[in-house]
Amino acid sequence: MLTYEPGATFAHRLDARAKLAFQIGFAVAVFSRPTPVRLAGLAILAGVGLAAGRLSPVTVLRNYWFVVAVLALGPLSATVVLGPPWLAPDRALAPTLAVGRVLLVLFVSAVYVRTTPVRATRAAIQRHVPGRFGQALGVGVAITFRFLPVLRRDLLSVRDAIRARGGQRRSVVDRAQRIALVGLGRALGRADRLSVALRARCFAWNPTPPAMAFERRDYPVVAVGFLLALSPLVSV
Repeated sequence: MLTYEPGATFAHRLDARAKLAFQIGFAVAVFSRPTPVRLAGLAILAGVGLAAGRLSPVTVLRNYWFVVAVLALGPLSATVVLGPPWLAPDRALAPTLAVGRVLLVLFVSAVYVRTTPVRATRAAIQRHVPGRFGQALGVGVAITFRFLPVLRRDLLSVRDAIRARGGQRRSVVDRAQRIALVGLGRALGRADRLSVALRARCFAWNPTPPAMAFERRDYPVVAVGFLLALSPLVSV
């Protein structure tokens, strides 16, 4: 699973708020009018984003291979027909476009995750979403970003432990149950330790946020996100 990695790429130097604005506009443009021509143009834009973060699309697909495999089931199931001629490739067009939309958003989101510190994301949310809701949302996003990679490592270690003990001879259902039970136990244990750690470190709902300031390079990114959000209003 992709996580933040320090770097000096163009995407790393952008303000978190500019990247969030671009992500929102990009998602609106992708899902509002998914014609092949529009998706082709947005694919080029997603490629520019990947280049700005020096992130390979292969790396993204490899890290989210399970999501991609599940998405691929849509076009495949639509192609198969129960009866002659058994295969109908023309029925796969709509599911393929739907999968393409999700993948484009996944690429852009992966660049954001790789190039944005969790603290910056929390600060950006709490600065623009007022009240306790904004604070809770910021904390929730920050904990999710930090917690998910740890839980994934726990599940992989459980799977490796089962394999090391010859567990591959067991049925898939049995292995899935063992991984789920042990994984759930570790997740609850980590949640308890996280609660203790937050109290020990005097967790605050309104910590001092990191310094955030727009630079010249952020304004074009925000403008592109704004235009993308308005693009459904243009009949192209």
